[in-house]
Amino acid sequence: MLRAPIHKDFVDWSNLRSGNRDFLEPWDPVWASDHLTRKNFTNRVYWSQRAIASGTALPLFVFLGDKERLVGAVTLDNIRRGPMQTGTLGYWMGKEFTRQGIMREAIGLVNDYAFNTLGLSRIEAACLPENEASRGLLETSGFKYEGVAQSYLQINGRWRTHVLYATLRHDRRGRADTD
Repeated sequence: MLRAPIHKDFVDWSNLRSGNRDFLEPWDPVWASDHLTRKNFTNRVYWSQRAIASGTALPLFVFLGDKERLVGAVTLDNIRRGPMQTGTLGYWMGKEFTRQGIMREAIGLVNDYAFNTLGLSRIEAACLPENEASRGLLETSGFKYEGVAQSYLQINGRWRTHVLYATLRHDRRGRADTD
């Protein structure tokens, strides 16, 4: 199940993030000193509400099963309208939930909503070249390799080069060679 974060998710979110800090930090921007605080989470909830209302982002938590166990998040951010009709996909997940198809299903749901409800034409994503798991996830989710962006994003305190992927609503490119 996917849904926007709400205030009552704080403890589950904080526990999941803190319990997976070593797993997530190599792939994340540096966490602010207040990253795991209730105040920061409250700001995140309010940002999510504003972003959804304004149509600039779709930040969603990923839940597993009927008990709504929080396992990660997927965000379609930087939604651009006009002639672009595109957005940027980002995601994270607790280590114990990886490689089970959960995030692939979540990305599929977001892509379907982005293309068929929001009317976007393109969804972009980027990851570190050495993040084989993320690259594999993007490729099995229908994204195709498009190139390399030098010093694309600060990860763990350093400007890092990323590999770029995209999926299109009407993609006639076939499978892209990623080598």
